Amino acid sequence: MSTTTHTTTVPQATTDAPASVPASGTAFGTASGRPASNGRHPVEMLKRRWPTALAVALVILTTADGSGELADTVGAFGDALPLLPLLYVIIHQVGNPRVTWPVLGAGVAAMVALGAQDVVSQPVALVAIALAVLVWGAVRGTPHGRATFGVQAAGAFAFGALALVGLAVDPDLGRYLVAAGWFFHGVWDFVHLRLDKVVARSFAEWCGVVDVLIAAHLLFLL
Repeated sequence: MSTTTHTTTVPQATTDAPASVPASGTAFGTASGRPASNGRHPVEMLKRRWPTALAVALVILTTADGSGELADTVGAFGDALPLLPLLYVIIHQVGNPRVTWPVLGAGVAAMVALGAQDVVSQPVALVAIALAVLVWGAVRGTPHGRATFGVQAAGAFAFGALALVGLAVDPDLGRYLVAAGWFFHGVWDFVHLRLDKVVARSFAEWCGVVDVLIAAHLLFLL
């Protein structure tokens, strides 16, 4: 009696699989199967652009009322304008951008203190402080070199002059001078942001947005 042996043929694996699989984090997706965000997720954008978001919120809160007289509004923003170049002058002389936000806090406190007295006006006091710091820099030297020092000095004079003249003339004309000061200081901020010089980048972005929005408010929304 003979036995018959049956054999089973196992199919061989084919070689039709793709040659490569996209690596994790590429444009096709991530290891978890979720699409890559490429930094465009709203939360990620907010984290990166928080100075802009903070600036917009501040300007909205500052100008939302809109019930003030033209002279009062021009006076308020004209008083504050010399603070902007003063911050740059002080931070420039300190030579460390990390002190930018603390210096801003001290400047705001100084503005509040100056507003509580009637001996000297806010813009005159701020311009005088800026001049004192510039004299200090001319005598003691400057950490960023004479060229940068000269640029900061020119900015302090130009923006201080726009503020003082804008406050001295009729409010109908003063609004344009004060608005020009805020707008061009916004340009000043963005140039420093681009160059990454003198002040912290977050402050330059924040201040630039604030300045341009306030200028627009003075020109178009009053």
